[in-house]
Amino acid sequence: MNAPFFMAMIIYTNANTDKELLGIIDLQKANLPISISKEEALEQGFVTVQHTLDILQKMNAIEKHTIALDDEKVIGYVLAMTNVSKNDIPILEPMFELFQEISYLDKKVSEYNYMVVGQVCVSKDYRGMGVFDNLYHEYQKEFASKYDFAITEIALKNERSMKAHNRIGFKEIHRYTAPDLVEWSVVIWDWKK
Repeated sequence: MNAPFFMAMIIYTNANTDKELLGIIDLQKANLPISISKEEALEQGFVTVQHTLDILQKMNAIEKHTIALDDEKVIGYVLAMTNVSKNDIPILEPMFELFQEISYLDKKVSEYNYMVVGQVCVSKDYRGMGVFDNLYHEYQKEFASKYDFAITEIALKNERSMKAHNRIGFKEIHRYTAPDLVEWSVVIWDWKK
């Protein structure tokens, strides 16, 4: 006998409450490299940066994070980050410095009005259901009229994330090796093309 089929009723919206921001933090903690095995990190992907509630609140006050909810539980998110927050997360400061050096279409990245994908994550139980794509669709609807493109950097060893971002439409514009010898790809999703 087949098990009963359950179809989640997922809602895509903006983060508006501290409860939702704490849900982002819980999902983030569950997907940090320290929380999963090396095998799972390679197969399923991982997140690199751990945020505090204070930082998420500051970022959310500038532009709202996009979240996926199932019965009020955060099951996915895409963090919204602008250059206003570039000094709030020390580990990301080198990325913003890099934006002053690298170019896109014959112009320094820092000269554009861009939205940084601060991080994206989908709960293990909801992967393969289109949540990642739908989150980015909502993110684009929210920000494409205000920003030229979305930009982020992805560790090359995070193959699942690289493939998923490529599927959405992100294109690599730069690759570098960090001092800790981790290779990174800077990718842009151009909303004006």
